[in-house]
Amino acid sequence: MMVFVWALPPVVNGSIWKFLLGDRGLLNEIARATGLAPDGVGFLFDPQLALWSVALVNAWAVIPFNALIFRAALLSVDEQVLEAAEVDGAGPWQKVRHLLIPHSRPTATVLTVLTIVYAFRSFDFIYVMTAGGPGTASTTIPYLAYVEAFVKLDYGSGAATALIALAIVIVLALVYARDVRRNEAE
Repeated sequence: MMVFVWALPPVVNGSIWKFLLGDRGLLNEIARATGLAPDGVGFLFDPQLALWSVALVNAWAVIPFNALIFRAALLSVDEQVLEAAEVDGAGPWQKVRHLLIPHSRPTATVLTVLTIVYAFRSFDFIYVMTAGGPGTASTTIPYLAYVEAFVKLDYGSGAATALIALAIVIVLALVYARDVRRNEAE
């Protein structure tokens, strides 16, 4: 089930969440029916909530991938090391603190960088769910590059904006590559 969420095309995933978070969407209907928010919540229409809503959907889409990779990192801890810690009197929390967390720290670092890069390219969720709105509340750099180049037909400005986004992603990729090299050296 987790892989299904991750494998869905972002446009399909975004469309489903737009339906769920819309003014007459499932979450708003539940909020109205239970009396939690009689007027509903403007998940996609409130400037304060729109970007947060898209960011949460983006996070929801990447969680299955991160969970699978993180699980693999935890399963790669040598069983004998865990047994030795238990023989030495380590409790469950001590094993987590002194064995599992340090062992999975490199994986967590790599996943953090990959998740940020993935979030940076979340053009499709913004395009489908909010179209950069309301106003420009959920406009990100990749979406701004699209608007400049293909809506306003200002190709120079769109290309310059895309180059800024590329520079940010290159910096993140360098951090990722440095961390991978450091982990391979260990």
